Amino acid sequence: MNLVIVESPTKAKTIKQFLGKNYDVESSFGHVRDLPEKELGIDTEHDFKPKYIIIPKAKKRIAKLKKEAAKTNLVILATDEDREGEAIAWHLAQALELDKSKVNRIAFHEITKEAIEEALKNPRDIDMYLVDAQQARRILDRLVGYKLSPFLWEKVAKGLSAGRVQSVAVRLIVERQKEIDEFKLEEYWTIEAEFEKDAKSFIAKLAKKDEKTIPKLEIKTEQTAEEIINTLKNAEYKITEIQKKEVKKHPFAPFTTSTLQQEASYRLGFSAKQTMLIAQKLYETGFITYHRTDSLNLAEIFLKQAQEFIIKNFGKDYALDIPRQYKTKAKGAQEAHEAIRPTRPDFVPKNLDGQATFKDDSQFKLYNLVWQRAIASQMQPATIDSTVVDISANNYLFRSIGATIKFDGFLKVYPTKINETMLPELEKDEILKLIKIIPSQHFTKPPAPYSEATLIKTLEEYGIGRPSTYAPILSTIQERNYIKKENRRLYPTEIGILINNILVKHFPEIVDIKFTANMENDLDKIARGEAQWEPTIKNFYDPFNENLQKKYKEVNKKELTEEKTDKLCEKCGKPMLIKFSRFGKFLACSGFPKCKNTLSLQKSIEPTEQTDKICPECKAQMKIRKGRYGKFLGCSSYPKCKYIEKYQES
Repeated sequence: MNLVIVESPTKAKTIKQFLGKNYDVESSFGHVRDLPEKELGIDTEHDFKPKYIIIPKAKKRIAKLKKEAAKTNLVILATDEDREGEAIAWHLAQALELDKSKVNRIAFHEITKEAIEEALKNPRDIDMYLVDAQQARRILDRLVGYKLSPFLWEKVAKGLSAGRVQSVAVRLIVERQKEIDEFKLEEYWTIEAEFEKDAKSFIAKLAKKDEKTIPKLEIKTEQTAEEIINTLKNAEYKITEIQKKEVKKHPFAPFTTSTLQQEASYRLGFSAKQTMLIAQKLYETGFITYHRTDSLNLAEIFLKQAQEFIIKNFGKDYALDIPRQYKTKAKGAQEAHEAIRPTRPDFVPKNLDGQATFKDDSQFKLYNLVWQRAIASQMQPATIDSTVVDISANNYLFRSIGATIKFDGFLKVYPTKINETMLPELEKDEILKLIKIIPSQHFTKPPAPYSEATLIKTLEEYGIGRPSTYAPILSTIQERNYIKKENRRLYPTEIGILINNILVKHFPEIVDIKFTANMENDLDKIARGEAQWEPTIKNFYDPFNENLQKKYKEVNKKELTEEKTDKLCEKCGKPMLIKFSRFGKFLACSGFPKCKNTLSLQKSIEPTEQTDKICPECKAQMKIRKGRYGKFLGCSSYPKCKYIEKYQES
């Protein structure tokens, strides 16, 4: 009898279906060993040796697995194929005190009968390079968290904590919010012309003056727009050029962890954490390949099956003659062998009974997204007929663009929004009938706050974090109340801004984007066997610890966490102070600890101001209001009337 150990009971149940009577499949229920919770657990004086303990909740499980292992000829560790999975396999071998000769390590990218049988034919040893890379990450994060958090407790408030990668994510969100707060609106105008041909009207946009492109913000005022319109009133509108061409729109690459989380957010409204939990279930039940990956590769067998499926179901016109492969662009990508895809192309979502096959609708929706993306990646591009018409008027040029889908290609499987605009039949040198000229006022918009999807994309572009870390990063910064999510957008809290400012000023390397990305590269080198983990940790820890001891002496808590106010304590008459806690600002008596009076600090809301202006939509009075981006004019009958316009200081 051979014993196979995996992480989850769902995975164990699926694998058990593929193996014969000679195999017993058990689950470790995740991690079994870790650093102790109530102490640092790292010997900083002796090569950063970690002190691992069996996690309390895993003790009974380890005891059972030890008994099972004693009865077997061979223990097969079948944990996930990434660094974390490799580390779990190593910890299991250590916790179970397994003889090396009695242990096999297998890895597979999908939980199918063929993949499991192939993995059993090709066992290997535990890859200690991968284990060391994961150990180094865990030790680095522990050193930062357990060394920096007490500093924040002493200098700011108890209960605060700082993470190595999480702090960089908070910094990105804080700096984006600062950009938004400091953004100044700029007015600009666009001019369009409406023409008619054969009882069909179409729109052209003003594009050039004196054969030079007009920049977006060139027309800054209504007066300038009116001056241009006046010069065009009696102009002749003549078609000077018509360009017709076919444009190919190619399909997107199959999903990686990052792009799956982004697209699930955009299309399904799932959080990163929710996406990964659902993907975990789909992987463990054999529907999709491993979901923690930054690779875009697709297995040869899948490419062949996909081609056959596309020809059979959509016709030869939709299939590729040669399979399409994509190049991975993510920095440091090397975690896994394949992109996320369905294990079989013929597991067509619409043919599956949602209730019987999937435990809930969210599993069906995510599987459908993965299936569509992978199949579409092996289909012909869509063909779009594009027509560009240039229309001259005096020294100005208007441009109209028409687009129609000639061949849908991959869009048949993976629908993507394409704006189709039909133009009437037009000829060069034709004189057009002008219906009207349309000036439009616009205002520049501040950068959008990060969403989970855009933050993950930014972290990936900088090379910060890895597939298994994106969801935990986002969950952690929200759980710590450093970031709040409103309408799927991420905003920094008061305490998040304060912590970020402290780290930027006093521990710049912790929140430095380039430094953090370089650390990821160092971990990658360890995983490839090009560097050892102890010197990597030492190079980080020694200057970090030296600076930390220095800051304990230099930084004054009152300067960070107290602001004077004119308000007096209603109990003792002493001045009240604005102080910080882990939950934000509050008012506290300066006579503490003798007087312990505290009050909640409500943000003052600027009262609305009446104006003489009348709402053009409902004729109610307009009021001066204040929003996230400053003052604006809003209708007093809100929410019945939602008319707003820019406020001009007199």
